Amino acid sequence: MELHLVKLEKKYKMHLNDMMEEWYASGEKIVPFAIAIFDYHDFDNYINCLDTNVEENGFVPYSTFFCLDVERDLFVGAVNIRHYLNESLLLNGGHIGDGVRPSERRKGVATKMIGLALEECKKIGIDKVLMVCDKKNIGSAKSIENNGGVLENEILVDGIVEQRFWISIH
Repeated sequence: MELHLVKLEKKYKMHLNDMMEEWYASGEKIVPFAIAIFDYHDFDNYINCLDTNVEENGFVPYSTFFCLDVERDLFVGAVNIRHYLNESLLLNGGHIGDGVRPSERRKGVATKMIGLALEECKKIGIDKVLMVCDKKNIGSAKSIENNGGVLENEILVDGIVEQRFWISIH
């Protein structure tokens, strides 16, 4: 499986539609939050909202990438990279939010996608990355640990135990 992180462009409009339609049909929460906050049907507006270089309304600068399975020409997931952490993200959120579309889970996509996201973090000067996941999401925790994640602690957020992992990038 050859995966690449790509920025959303017009040539990927159908890739996006296919992935988002599958996710919405599943009834599951779509993650990362950045790909669900705006209406993907309004493509031009959507594409302009996936990245920002300014801090506003509690959001820090971030970049959003889609994970393309090159061999199948298919979006298999997405990552959102926060360029730095504010108080809220330091507690619960972290630098990288990632999600794999329902039909592509349990195939190693998340582990590879996080590895690619870490390369992007390094490009923007982040050398220590915080990732957070629900303690019940064992697959997510394993994907983080497979990329060097070390559990710092567990915290309770809105009745859910969240695990906080740090990854050092060399």
